[in-house]
Amino acid sequence: MSTEKDNKQEDVQEEQNTDNSVNNKDKKADKKSKKKTKAKKESKEEKMQREFEELTDKHAQLNDDYLRLFSEFDNFRKRKNKEVADLYITAGEKMILAILPTIDDFERALQHIGDSKEAQAHREGLELIYNKFLSILKQNQVAEIDAKGKDFDTDFHEAITRFPAPTEDMKGKVVDVTEKGYTMGDKVIRYAKVVVGE
Repeated sequence: MSTEKDNKQEDVQEEQNTDNSVNNKDKKADKKSKKKTKAKKESKEEKMQREFEELTDKHAQLNDDYLRLFSEFDNFRKRKNKEVADLYITAGEKMILAILPTIDDFERALQHIGDSKEAQAHREGLELIYNKFLSILKQNQVAEIDAKGKDFDTDFHEAITRFPAPTEDMKGKVVDVTEKGYTMGDKVIRYAKVVVGE
């Protein structure tokens, strides 16, 4: 009898052990599934974080590209505006340079015209035309370079010859001007041809 009891106890013990092992397996399986779910959740979070970082990097790259493109366009626009302005100035400069010899001729004519009544009428007509030319020069910001009696300056003067100075203080200065020089704004468009005292 005691053997039977012992067998029953062993069977009960075995069943309990089997139940415990099944329970332990179930618990382990539950833990594994929870870990997998947690791992899936973490991987989803990691994936979202990674995608967020990629989008942030892409946004920064696109913003940088935009700023570079905008800067390049702004530089292009400024360069084009400067080229157009320079084109107008250059075209105006060429026109003024074409007019200057005519103005020189009018000045020579006015210097050599006689004093008779007939010559006086010619003088008035020449002065009228000459003054219109001067007003055109003034409108285009063209100014005569004042040279006679000034120190010789290669930025404004072109020495065609050197001459003994009439006085000691005229050494290194402009003694005579053979052709007037002109500036347009800040730029010299024709250098004054001068005789320098030595």
